[in-house]
Amino acid sequence: MNLGASSSNYGAMDDEDKVVLTKYSQEKPVAPSEIELNDTPSHNNEKQPLHSGSPAKKPENSDATVDQYFTDGVRKIDYIIAYKRETKEGEDEQKRERRRREYFNNLKEEGLEMEEAAPNSEEDKVIFVKLHAPWDVLARYAEEMKIKMPTKENDIEEPASIWSCLRKLPNPFALSEDFIKPEPNYFTLAFVRDREAEFIMESRDTFFSTATRGRIVHEILEKCRYDPDDKTKFGYPHMIANGSFIAAYPLHDGDWKSEHSLLTHGPLNDRHLLYEEWASPKKFYKQQPLDLIRSYFGEKIGIYFSWLGYYTVMLTYAAIFGVAAFLWGCITLGSNIKVAEICDEEGVGSIIMCPLCNERCDYWHLWSSCFYSKLTYLFDNGATVFFACFMSLWATMFCEFWKRRENSLAYDWDLFGFEENEENIRPEFEAKAPDKRISPITKLTEPYMALRNKFPRIAASIVSIMFMILLVVAAVVAVIIYRIAVKVALARTGSEFVSSMSSIVTSCTASAISVIIIMILQNIYERIAVWLTDLELHRTETEYEDSFTFKMYLFAFVNYYSTSFYIAFLKGKIPGNPSDYGKIFGLRQEECDASGCMQELFINIAITMCGKQFFNNFMELGTPVILNCIRQYRGRQEAKKGDGRYDQWEKDLDLADLGPRGLFKEYLEMVVQFGFTTIFVAAFPLAPFFALLNNLIEIRLDAFKFISQLRRPYAARSQDIGAWYAILLAVGNLSVLTNALVLAFTSEFIPQAVYKGRYGNGELSGYMEYSLSIFNVSHFEEKSAPNKTDFPEVTECRYRGYYTGPNPPYEYTKENWIILAFKLVFVLLYEHVIFVIKMAIAYMVPDVPDFVRDQIRRENYLAQQALHEAALSKSKKDDAATGGYETV
Repeated sequence: MNLGASSSNYGAMDDEDKVVLTKYSQEKPVAPSEIELNDTPSHNNEKQPLHSGSPAKKPENSDATVDQYFTDGVRKIDYIIAYKRETKEGEDEQKRERRRREYFNNLKEEGLEMEEAAPNSEEDKVIFVKLHAPWDVLARYAEEMKIKMPTKENDIEEPASIWSCLRKLPNPFALSEDFIKPEPNYFTLAFVRDREAEFIMESRDTFFSTATRGRIVHEILEKCRYDPDDKTKFGYPHMIANGSFIAAYPLHDGDWKSEHSLLTHGPLNDRHLLYEEWASPKKFYKQQPLDLIRSYFGEKIGIYFSWLGYYTVMLTYAAIFGVAAFLWGCITLGSNIKVAEICDEEGVGSIIMCPLCNERCDYWHLWSSCFYSKLTYLFDNGATVFFACFMSLWATMFCEFWKRRENSLAYDWDLFGFEENEENIRPEFEAKAPDKRISPITKLTEPYMALRNKFPRIAASIVSIMFMILLVVAAVVAVIIYRIAVKVALARTGSEFVSSMSSIVTSCTASAISVIIIMILQNIYERIAVWLTDLELHRTETEYEDSFTFKMYLFAFVNYYSTSFYIAFLKGKIPGNPSDYGKIFGLRQEECDASGCMQELFINIAITMCGKQFFNNFMELGTPVILNCIRQYRGRQEAKKGDGRYDQWEKDLDLADLGPRGLFKEYLEMVVQFGFTTIFVAAFPLAPFFALLNNLIEIRLDAFKFISQLRRPYAARSQDIGAWYAILLAVGNLSVLTNALVLAFTSEFIPQAVYKGRYGNGELSGYMEYSLSIFNVSHFEEKSAPNKTDFPEVTECRYRGYYTGPNPPYEYTKENWIILAFKLVFVLLYEHVIFVIKMAIAYMVPDVPDFVRDQIRRENYLAQQALHEAALSKSKKDDAATGGYETV
């Protein structure tokens, strides 16, 4: 347990209408070791607890520990409020001062104790107010918030299994138990003040952890009013928004780094220990100390890092199979007949192909596609089909086994039933809900929003979302027009080499432009989504986050994947023939290379996926590091002007703020990556490998960011990863269909299989000539034939597709319909077989492990016993008071 605080009766005092906060001397505070803790006064009117004890003494190895306490060296700082007092008091400053006065008065009425930190110098305008919650406040709110606390040691032994045996083997990835001690396993019950003796408590000072204390104080700060005449004026976020406060945050434990080795001097504090054993790059291969992360940052952040770690481990298996599929392509490239035919400049490669654009484009030789055919085969070979099947099943196994892991964590961290009994009804809903009703649960009046008031808000959200999606579609169309224009421009150069490279140049530049557009639109839409979700006025924080998540992911899905869907399923699918080309906005539609569109699809996915990850990592870590360095330099300079102190609350203020939706961007980044590794994995088998490399870095970068670059967030609770799980399931199911369609309609897998079976006797010899149609150049549509040509004797050219020719009518051949039928049959068989296997896996893997289910039943049994014993004890006391007779 982290060190708690004494229940001494210090607090703010009234002076007429003004709250006078205790100021401490400009001199450096006395070290905790110099204070006589036994002289601390206690509540005169408070009955002493059964497990009470003197306040725990603090370590004396660092002056940094002084920063964690009031000047009495006893009461621990649970929260800091920072505000700026202007020297020139105008009307706005007077309003802010009145709000602060009212807010602090209300905090005092709630029982919080306050102390104002003295500024380092006369020039320092930032005021820091330290908050401490005494025992009676903690106990009252712990009971209201139904916080579970330990009552009895867990006496259920884990049954022997292969996994329990494997855990006993030496593990190079395991954490060192010299510093990361296993947490004791207890059964827990919701805290009740009247039954304090039933809980395992060494002392009141250490009973509630630092994270729990911070969460309780955050609950008070979030609901406290600052305007007695307006019920919608409440909470420190509004105080920050109107300029009354700069920030409000719990303190970090101290410095995150030390001049001394962890092995020789031990950790300075939990923050230092987390850096050394978790955030340090040297520990990139180690498991994460999830219990310590949860204890320091809270369950919500703990679950995120648990999910990210589990996802990264599962990516290891996917990456191995993906690299194997790619290596198979590398090994068998030299023996592929299709590639050999295209690259044979004297044979099939000498075939003259029809121009790729109107008028300015010339004829070209098939061997110009040699590079593209080799590139395509590396990612589109026989192993790709099996890998796509594996990844479809992998997505299901990941979701199902994560659900088991998540439920185990939910039990270990006392999160079961959290959403059903969520303690935090949003203050905005309480203040702004237009209706009232009698709660069917509590039978008390509660704020409510009827459907007649909810519908217009939801309708406004839907219309706004559709508009933003149309904006993304417009951006995609603009990129398509850019692709067409660039191909035409490169083809007009007259160089066969430049013309042959037009496809890869166009794909790379168009993908880079798409990444830039994606990032811009994402930032714009995030602000709109926040406004829309606020407008919907959700009752609980979970409902709010789920609604915001679905909005943002729907937009991100269209934003990130629309270009890939275009390349995979639209590009080159209706090109027509040289006598009647297909057109978009009057421009001739793009055609795929003679070797297909797969290479363009994987280039687009690789650039979008990797470019997004690089940009996000820079913005998430690089920006805070730069800004923090600037702020900390200024803070140290200000400290030098005064007495040289640079206290922990000042250091933390100079750090970046996580924000109310700080984890959302982390989840969104990973779930978008999950889409790239599943939806189009048939086109880019190396996607899991690159995702794995990114995540190994991402975990440590995120850890370093939370430890060193961000203020300590309050310890929010969450039962699971929220709406993201439903999104992951949906993406996994969608990936089955998209991969089937990619293999059938984008890849050459089905046409090649049909040719082998019908004409090639199991070989691909002659496939390229079979897949190309013949066109008589005298039948070009108007303004399509090349103006200038280096092939003056050409009478016929070839183009992709299965059309009759070389003379009109240019209609689809029987082979086209046979291949189309095989493609549709393949899609149906693929998705039905995979979905049946997926459902079987989901059925066979229970959501809650049997061992966890037994512990839940045992805990419920103990809870019922405790209630029965409490009722029996009360009955005996009542009988003793009345002499065994009922009173009239």
